[in-house]
Amino acid sequence: MKVLLKRDVTKLGKAGVVKNVADGYGRNYLIPQGLATLATPGALKQAETLSRAEQKRQAALASEASSLAEQLAQISLSFKMRAGEAGKLYGSVTSQNIVDEVKRVAGLDVDRRKVELREPIRALGVHKVAVRLASELAPEITVNVVREDTSYGEAAAASAAAPVVAEPVAATTAPEATAVAEDESAA
Repeated sequence: MKVLLKRDVTKLGKAGVVKNVADGYGRNYLIPQGLATLATPGALKQAETLSRAEQKRQAALASEASSLAEQLAQISLSFKMRAGEAGKLYGSVTSQNIVDEVKRVAGLDVDRRKVELREPIRALGVHKVAVRLASELAPEITVNVVREDTSYGEAAAASAAAPVVAEPVAATTAPEATAVAEDESAA
């Protein structure tokens, strides 16, 4: 199936280009998403104007995205997470956590879907996470995941604050109990 791309599609082509794609891809994804139309003779005549309009739109987005990219490239985020001895996190750092932290730290609104995180971060250490702002513009944010400080003093204080339930211990002088105790001491 031949389609005329209305917008830039990653790994397919730029706006205004006619591409030959699989029928299902064109019919079920490209056309319903408004990314392409069928390559009819009328649509091919509009391809040139469509291409120029898309270039203007991309130029405006690129100038806006480049200023945002400069700000994002300078951001370094730090997450304190609980982790096991081997450095594996008990939870994970997701793209939504990263977006929330960027908004809190820098006041920048970034779409969660633009954060290129194939799977959540589940290990301690420094990670580089790309944010796809435009087709060729993807600044990297430094995400540092450190161990949450759970020292012994805090754990002892937390356990001391917990209420202690005392259960009465019944004194047993049953002959079986004394016989078992004598056998264990003999062994």
